[in-house]
Amino acid sequence: MKDLVQIWNSVTNRRYSSVNTSELKDLSNNRLKKSEIDTYESNLAECEVLNCKFNDDLEFNNRKDAIINRLFERRKKGQIGRQPKCLFMLLMLGFFALASGCFILFLKPYDYFFSMKSVLSDGGEIFEMWRKPEVELYLKVYLFNVTNAEEYMAGIDDKVKVKEVGPFVYREHLEHEVQRFNENGTVSVIPRHPLSWVEELSEGNKEDDTLFLVNIALLSIANVASKKNPFTRFGLNNVITFTNSKPFVKMTAREFMMGYKSELMTLGNTFLPGWIYFDKLGLIDRMYDFVGDYETVFTGTDDVRKSGLIDTYRGSTDLPQWHGKHCSNVQYASDGTKFVGGASKNESILFYRKSLCRAAPLIPVDEGVRRGLHGYKYTFPEHMMDNGKYIKENKCFCREGVCLPDGLIDVTDCYYGFPIALSYPHFWKTDKVVLDKVEGLTPSQEKHETAFWIEPQSGLPLEVSSKFQINMALGDISMIRNVERFSNMFLPLLWFDIKMYQLPQSLQQRFSLYLNILPVVEQTAMYALFVTGAVFILTTVYMLTFKVMFRKPRDFENWKEKDGVYAPCEVPLTDTDTDVENNKSLLKFHSEKIKDFSARLSDKVYDTVGGVKDKMVGELNNVKHVFDKKDNKNNDQSYAEVKQSDSEDDCKYLEILDDGSDLVFNQKYETRRTEKLKDLESQNRMDS
Repeated sequence: MKDLVQIWNSVTNRRYSSVNTSELKDLSNNRLKKSEIDTYESNLAECEVLNCKFNDDLEFNNRKDAIINRLFERRKKGQIGRQPKCLFMLLMLGFFALASGCFILFLKPYDYFFSMKSVLSDGGEIFEMWRKPEVELYLKVYLFNVTNAEEYMAGIDDKVKVKEVGPFVYREHLEHEVQRFNENGTVSVIPRHPLSWVEELSEGNKEDDTLFLVNIALLSIANVASKKNPFTRFGLNNVITFTNSKPFVKMTAREFMMGYKSELMTLGNTFLPGWIYFDKLGLIDRMYDFVGDYETVFTGTDDVRKSGLIDTYRGSTDLPQWHGKHCSNVQYASDGTKFVGGASKNESILFYRKSLCRAAPLIPVDEGVRRGLHGYKYTFPEHMMDNGKYIKENKCFCREGVCLPDGLIDVTDCYYGFPIALSYPHFWKTDKVVLDKVEGLTPSQEKHETAFWIEPQSGLPLEVSSKFQINMALGDISMIRNVERFSNMFLPLLWFDIKMYQLPQSLQQRFSLYLNILPVVEQTAMYALFVTGAVFILTTVYMLTFKVMFRKPRDFENWKEKDGVYAPCEVPLTDTDTDVENNKSLLKFHSEKIKDFSARLSDKVYDTVGGVKDKMVGELNNVKHVFDKKDNKNNDQSYAEVKQSDSEDDCKYLEILDDGSDLVFNQKYETRRTEKLKDLESQNRMDS
């Protein structure tokens, strides 16, 4: 019996101990295939290796290397899946989006683009719009018709009665005739302001309308000659008598505005040489006389805010008719084409026109939207026409030490020595003393206030309405014939409104794109990049943290059982797998699976061992039968008695000692055993 056990052990390469023979079964019906055992062991080993990586007892530092490796390793067929490369790309895209948002936030590409557009460069878009603006700029003139000329001259009326007539509208075709670009960031230009009559906007008024108006030539010569020697005054009185000149004359509106011939003007050149060089006098004509004017304008190369502003006028930053920088400065003023760019809500700006004879400050008083563009409303400050009564610095506007009443600025030196003073229309905001000898004026803030609507970022004027009145400020002319009653009098002549109703449609659409759409696009792009970058990065962190580092165990219920054997463990590690729904810990879950697998394996092993035992018993009985038969026939031959009880005792506690070998019979052993049995049967027959 022991020899047979040894033969069995050597063939199967197994070590057995005794087991109860009652538990043995037929080997042929319960034999395990070698491939199934290999599958069990491979599956178990693979699952154990996989699961041990997610053991809760592992330290984080030990796991992070495996996680990083799993993130960047490529998938290989037949191996456990790794984290896809798209996670790395998602992280890089997130950082790129954040970097792009920071680029927009700090470098502001829109500002750079708009600055390039705002610079006055030869052939540039903004330069062409500034050189010859497409805007429709109009000059609206209102004349003061004298309704009691004869009564006043006859001494019947104590006040001159006037009535406003107008508007008489002209189109101003503004142009800057470029001479050259200078190295100091300026461009030299000659201003052009030609006028053309616009009858359709004149509300029925015509240039040939006849009115009773002030004889500017007579009163001007009288005011000048009154300060001369007696011989000059005597000669002028004779000329006035010879020509029968009157203070009020009947003339057309065009003659008064654009010039009329006067014998006094011709004789004035004789008595007052060097006074005037023209023989026609018209207020609007003289106001728009730009002969000999030139200026330099900032291009914005050094500072884009100054683009389009005046640097020098007639070669100087100061106007010659005023003494003191406060009154004479004209640098950084605008001629109304383009104002300072990037102005703040509380920043004042300067406006210069030759008709004003000074650079006038404008202060913001309101803000709003004009035809789709945001703008600030500017107007003149409260005491802009002060001569030092309220603002000490304005004392420099007093000509030759003589200060006019508040609300009047003496601009005689800007109007060829004619006694001209500027005020607001209808003497609005002017000292009441000026109204002592005039009747028929109705000052109103709504009608007579100057207003500029300017887009602050670009300095682009959106609406313009600049309103001033031209008056005669006469001194003591009591010694001049026919004008005695006009001594120390302030006579209103006309008031004008330089007006731009709106931007042309082409400019409005273009600047709406530059000022409204592009800034919004920049801001939207910046916030979108920040949000996108944050989402990408947070998504990547979430996937790394909760899908990889702290991922719950997978649901192993998809293991399919085929013929009582589990398929190989195929648990992918991708983020698309569904997490297990139960809340068991990873170790407990796999422990239960391993125990279940071990129980099934044990059943198979016991069934296999039982089959071996039954087979062995049958073979031993067969051997015993042969030996017993031979013993009965040949008593002289002795055989070792094999007892059933001994065989049962030897196999009673037979059990498998797993040393890693196969648990099934080898085919070679089957063949050898069959051959031995055949030999025994042949020997038995021979003995018989």
